[in-house]
Amino acid sequence: MTTIPTYDPTLFEGAAWYYARYRPQYPPVVFDLLTDKFQLDGKGRLLDLGCGAGLIAIPLRHHFQEIIGLDPDADMLQQAQQQAVAAKATNISWVQERAENISPAAGKFKLVTIGRAFHWMQRELVLERLHNLLSDDGGLAIIKTYEDPWNSDHPWKKTAISVVKRWLGEQRRTGQGGNGVWQPLAVSHEEILAKSPFRRQANYEVKYQKSWTIDSYIGYLYSTAFCLPSFVGENRDKFEADLKESLLQVEPSGIFTEELPITVIAAWKN
Repeated sequence: MTTIPTYDPTLFEGAAWYYARYRPQYPPVVFDLLTDKFQLDGKGRLLDLGCGAGLIAIPLRHHFQEIIGLDPDADMLQQAQQQAVAAKATNISWVQERAENISPAAGKFKLVTIGRAFHWMQRELVLERLHNLLSDDGGLAIIKTYEDPWNSDHPWKKTAISVVKRWLGEQRRTGQGGNGVWQPLAVSHEEILAKSPFRRQANYEVKYQKSWTIDSYIGYLYSTAFCLPSFVGENRDKFEADLKESLLQVEPSGIFTEELPITVIAAWKN
């Protein structure tokens, strides 16, 4: 019995370019925490599942001998490759595959990371397979960010979502070519992990400041599953003009700042 259906290839269709440029980067304190908790020393191998545009794999390039970034979306991997070249990261291989299909042939890993992707996976199956791929001293880090504008108390985020709803409808779209509807997880990552083969787990929280301009926030929206560029289609210019006007009424400076919490769910094989 799994908690998430099979992967939908339309989930982030057309979002990769925006994802690489406008999704918030993980702050250095997250990578410092991973280095400390998992005793990273530049050796061993990292597996980054649901790697997207490489927002975890690339910053960790100096902490491992070899890194594999795995994602089912070819466009995301193309963006990741471009970002890796720009960063002169030569020890990362990008593999197009679903996390559920990872096999022992991939070899052993010191650490497996999963960023903003675990909720899209068949979590029980993935955890079972990952446990077998880790070295005896290895571990898993699931990085949860809380930047969901649909459930934000910030007036400017509420305003942005009101504009999205005005153009795309009241329901939050997710996959199925824009016809799917978002369903929140019934079981938390922590509960799923507690029932997995992993022996120990712990949660660590960090916070950081993030500032947006109107243009960067529009780019962020286009990186999400609920506001893909194709959803607004030929109305794009009108949508963006409406969003800019509405946001400037909330904050005339056009600069929006928030504090974003990040939870690192850490687990160890032994």
